[in-house]
Amino acid sequence: MKKLIATADGLIEGFRPGVMEGLGLGPEVVHKDHPGLVYGRMTGWGQNGPKAKDAGHDLNYIALSGALWYASSAGTPPFTPPTLAGDIGGGALYLVAGILAGLLRAQSTGKGTVVDAAIVDGSAHMMNLLMSTQAAGLLSPIRGESFLDGPPWSRCYACADDEWISVQCLEPKFYAVFIEKLDLKNDPDFNQQMDQSVWPKMTTRLEQLFSQYPLKHWQELFENSDACVAPVYRPQESNNHPHIAKRDIWFKVNQELQARPAPRFDDKIQEPKPSPRRGEHTQEILNSIL
Repeated sequence: MKKLIATADGLIEGFRPGVMEGLGLGPEVVHKDHPGLVYGRMTGWGQNGPKAKDAGHDLNYIALSGALWYASSAGTPPFTPPTLAGDIGGGALYLVAGILAGLLRAQSTGKGTVVDAAIVDGSAHMMNLLMSTQAAGLLSPIRGESFLDGPPWSRCYACADDEWISVQCLEPKFYAVFIEKLDLKNDPDFNQQMDQSVWPKMTTRLEQLFSQYPLKHWQELFENSDACVAPVYRPQESNNHPHIAKRDIWFKVNQELQARPAPRFDDKIQEPKPSPRRGEHTQEILNSIL
């Protein structure tokens, strides 16, 4: 393992705190032989603190950090798309940012670093932009009373065919397009976008409206407009939409659906190789260090 580490710019481990030290492969040990190594540590709770060695999963981390609080409509259990906010957003992507920063530092100074990427930290940090809106009165500690988790113009609605459509026309100019498309611009309730007292009535009215026609009807109505309305697709059907198809986002490798790498560089679409089988390159790697 130490021979392999000597060939690397970075190391990533995802054990509970203390496991790598127990194996004799902690940062202090490997940095003696390889001071420029970027040592990435991925955990749920972080390397220290009362819960550092406790088990946990995505939903637990974002629940404790506060990132789960505004998920879902008021009166329903908070729930987010599995793993996206915690494991991937607050965890893996923050680890990537930390590793890249560490590599830049190592290139300029020759000194490595230890990246403590805790999902509970990253998911809380992602909330900062939202938290900054409290002073403007746009964020309430009560679920359902903030400008993103309560308004009738920031939610999903069921259509007549049991499909769903998303609406999020926050800015007044986009909201104006939305109510004009629905022939509601002369309705006194809908002329008070920010009046929370009429939000329940507006929500009920929109629920009734969207339930009258199938998703296709609403897609055609809002197509090529600034109403900020989009269908809610399953990943398997997403590529049927002209925009997704044009960007060629989804593709199949070995009959498995995958999204292409993002972001794109110089407008080039990457063609990733199939995921390696477990152990596929083990002997090749071992041969290179023996």
